[in-house]
Amino acid sequence: MQGQSQQQAYDRGITIFSPDGRLYQVEYAREAVKRGTASIGIRTKDGVVLVVDKRIRSPLMERTSVEKIHKADNHIGIASAGHVADARQLIDFARRQAQVNQLRYDEPIGVETLTKAVTDHIQQYTQVGGARPFGVALIIGGIEDGEPRLYETDPSGTPYEWQALAVGADRGDIEDYLEEHYSEEIDLDAGVGLALEALASVNDGELTPEGIGLATISVGEEGFRQRTDEEIEAYLAEHGLLAAEADEETDTDE
Repeated sequence: MQGQSQQQAYDRGITIFSPDGRLYQVEYAREAVKRGTASIGIRTKDGVVLVVDKRIRSPLMERTSVEKIHKADNHIGIASAGHVADARQLIDFARRQAQVNQLRYDEPIGVETLTKAVTDHIQQYTQVGGARPFGVALIIGGIEDGEPRLYETDPSGTPYEWQALAVGADRGDIEDYLEEHYSEEIDLDAGVGLALEALASVNDGELTPEGIGLATISVGEEGFRQRTDEEIEAYLAEHGLLAAEADEETDTDE
């Protein structure tokens, strides 16, 4: 009984390390991320691609209320997986940091600088009693000094830089697909196609425009741009990923 009570103490206390050096609450936060729908980030030679699975639980739900891709600044976009409410808090924090940097230094914030500011904020919640870790992982992509950059934030407060990654459900399978097909030389359009194909690989090979969120951050003047349903549908049709139902609706409309 004593061993069980000690286990519960490590389990409940965010500030208590277990004998083998683990923080159970952080690990539980990672499990919360795995339960969220997938988000994918890909770095290309001329920009960053963010693709998210916006699975709608009910046809009565307003699609625009499901937000998994956010604009942090003109040159930075963020995708999330995990608890949406936690993501919203971190997105607001990131936006404030971007504006403070612009006002203080009269220049856009660096992608790495912003990522580390966010992860510093996340890390504080792994060592404060009476709080819990953020149950969300973010993909932060953007342009820094003319170069695309892509980062992941972990519930522990650790930043990682990637060429391509996935967070959320089916992460392992999606990253296996990316490892097999990714190339550093792909351009932005090819990156969009690869991200959609990777997501389709865990969704029976078919996707619908309504269930996908897509944004690109390009090296040129355009910067962050969230794509419309029509543009997403065109990409899906181009790569043969458009679900049969979407095809039938398009034929009917014509």
